Amino acid sequence: MSKIKTLLVLSTVFLFSSCAKIYFSPDANTRAASHEVIAIAPPKVSIAARKKVDAEAMKEQQNTESTNFQKEMYSWLLRRKMQNRIFVEVQDVETTNAKLRKAGYFDDNPMTPNEVCKVLGVDALVTSNYALTKPMSDGAAVALGVLVGVWGATNNTTVTMEIHDNEASKLLWNYNHRISGSVGSTPASLVDNLMRNASKRMPYSVR
Repeated sequence: MSKIKTLLVLSTVFLFSSCAKIYFSPDANTRAASHEVIAIAPPKVSIAARKKVDAEAMKEQQNTESTNFQKEMYSWLLRRKMQNRIFVEVQDVETTNAKLRKAGYFDDNPMTPNEVCKVLGVDALVTSNYALTKPMSDGAAVALGVLVGVWGATNNTTVTMEIHDNEASKLLWNYNHRISGSVGSTPASLVDNLMRNASKRMPYSVR
């Protein structure tokens, strides 16, 4: 039984690490070395339903998932900072969201990553997109009034993360990965699996 579990774990790790697509700007490490503080923007979340659901309920659920993912990403990076595994400071998400709210970011007011950096007073911005095939938070299906069959049995999740430099106004790093199966059944477990792999490839990682 232990051998079977080991094989399953190794298979999951292989699936996770082998499918990632990564882009590095030629000056990513040089630019990142000059950064002191970064911020995590509220992730953009989309949930693909097989049947029609209430639009307002869906929007509310996507906002809930966005908040959950943002907090989990912050907690994960904060732990790595405390372990001296990344060298940059990460702005508290409450501060980030308060400044964004004041700037009208949540009022359908489009802003470029560079504009967001200036509003937040940070050197770089981490943006992300989570495309889900079903909700991840507990009780989400009930909250949406969803019946069995609206979403599949597994949650296929496509995640894209990017780091945008403020001073150079450019994309430094892009990480794209698709996770299938039971991996990522909650925001916490998804972010843990995502960041464990992605952080090693971030230009902020201590080597």
